[in-house]
Amino acid sequence: MMKTVYWIGYTFFRSAGKAFYNLRLVNPEKLVNEGGVMMAANHESFLDPPLIGISHPENVTYLARKTLFTGLSKWLYTKWDAIPIDQENPDMTGLKNIIKAIKGGKKVVMFPEGERTWDGELNAALPGVGLIIAKSLATVQPMRIFGAREALPRGSGKMNMAQIAVVVGDPIYFTKEELKQYKGKVGYQAIADRVMAAIAAIEDPR
Repeated sequence: MMKTVYWIGYTFFRSAGKAFYNLRLVNPEKLVNEGGVMMAANHESFLDPPLIGISHPENVTYLARKTLFTGLSKWLYTKWDAIPIDQENPDMTGLKNIIKAIKGGKKVVMFPEGERTWDGELNAALPGVGLIIAKSLATVQPMRIFGAREALPRGSGKMNMAQIAVVVGDPIYFTKEELKQYKGKVGYQAIADRVMAAIAAIEDPR
């Protein structure tokens, strides 16, 4: 059951998505509802976190810059179950909190590329994504966003009219035995690459 403040944000963004961008959710039947899940998607725009969040009927957990956790924003992001991440001085604290959240059965929204695309092309995934999967045994839910870059491209503050679709891919279930073969940075990168390949394989339905 959604918490009140989360439900308000969920309802607002869902209504706005349908009203302004004719938002479509494709393959919702593939969404994983049980256990801890990494909701892994491409990163096109500032619109991406809420687009992924409103795609799931349950509360999801977001990652947010540590600097946003002040004043009213701290209260709001806490209510939205966000995990603070220090982008300027990254350390293991953020990773440990993400792993803990997934092990605790939460659905955590992550963008393996780490930053928004400039040209619309997919970038390589970061090895930290593989580390999180290996340590948490997360089920990975590949998802792909189409149209968010047209609606609000990186480097622009102007909102444009665009058709947006969020497509849910087939979940990836890693076993403990399988993950044992992936060791160190090279192994974590291989896991991340597999996730990114699954995202890349999702086709544009528009």
